[in-house]
Amino acid sequence: MKSAPAITVKTAQTKGSTMATVQVDIRDGVAEITLDNPPANALTEAMVGQLIAALDRAAADSAARVVVVRSAVAGRFCAGLDLAALDGAAPQKIRALLQQLYIGLQDAQRRLGKPSIAAVTGAARGGGMTLAVSCDLLVAGESATFGYPEIDVGVLPAIHFTLLPPIVGRHRAFDLLFTGRSFGAAEASALGLVSRVVPDAAVLHAARQLALQLAAKPQATLQAGRRAFLAACDNGSQGGSTTAVDVFCDVAVSAQGREGVQAFAQKRPPAWRRRG
Repeated sequence: MKSAPAITVKTAQTKGSTMATVQVDIRDGVAEITLDNPPANALTEAMVGQLIAALDRAAADSAARVVVVRSAVAGRFCAGLDLAALDGAAPQKIRALLQQLYIGLQDAQRRLGKPSIAAVTGAARGGGMTLAVSCDLLVAGESATFGYPEIDVGVLPAIHFTLLPPIVGRHRAFDLLFTGRSFGAAEASALGLVSRVVPDAAVLHAARQLALQLAAKPQATLQAGRRAFLAACDNGSQGGSTTAVDVFCDVAVSAQGREGVQAFAQKRPPAWRRRG
C-alpha cells in the first residue's frame, strides 16, 4: 500500500520558545499520532484541539485503517491538563478546555470508524488517562505508570466516574479516583485497564504489530463491529460527559480548586495541607 505523506500540526507551547507538535504519519495502513510537548506532554486547549484534528484526519483518510497514539517524550505518555495554564483562568476558558477533552475527544474517537491503540510509555496521569482510555486498546511498557492525581490539586477526574467503574469495578475505581495514588502496568493489567504489557523497548513495536494485525481484517466488518461494540459499551458515557464537565468546572472555580491549581503552578503545598 502506498504510504500517505506525513503531516505535522504545531501549537504554541505554554512555556519557552519551543513548539508542541501533534504529528500524523500514515503508512502501511496505520496512522501514528505522536504527541511531542516536552517535558511531559501536558495538554492545553490548543493541543487537545490539534489531537482531535489529527484523529479526524486519520478518520477521513482511507489509507489509515488503524490508529496508534504515542509519545515522543521519553518517560512520559501524557501528564494530563496543563494545570499551570489554568491558574487564574476565567471559568469559560476552563469549560472550553474540559469540553474539548471530555466531549470533543470522545466524539472524535466515536466517529473515527477504525480501531485506536494507545502505546503507553512512562507516566499517564489525569487527562493523559482520559486520552489513553479513549482508545480501544492499551499497550503498556513494564515500567509505565498510571494515576488520577486530580484530587490532590483540589479538582476531580470527573469523566472517569463514568468511564472507570465498568472497567475495574465500583470499589476499585473509587480507590484509584479518590486516593490519587499511582499504580504500575502490572496492576493496570490485572484491573483490566491495559490490554497488553510488554518490555519498555518493545511498546511501539508491539502496538504497530497489533495495528497491522487489525489492518489486515475485512474493513467493513471491522468498522461495523467497532460501532456496535462502542454502542454496547457506552454505559451512559455520552450523557455522563456533560455532567463531568459541569462537575470539574464547579470544583475548579471553588476556593479549594483555585488554591490547588495555584499551589501546583507555584510548586508549593496547597493551603489545606499546611493547616494540619
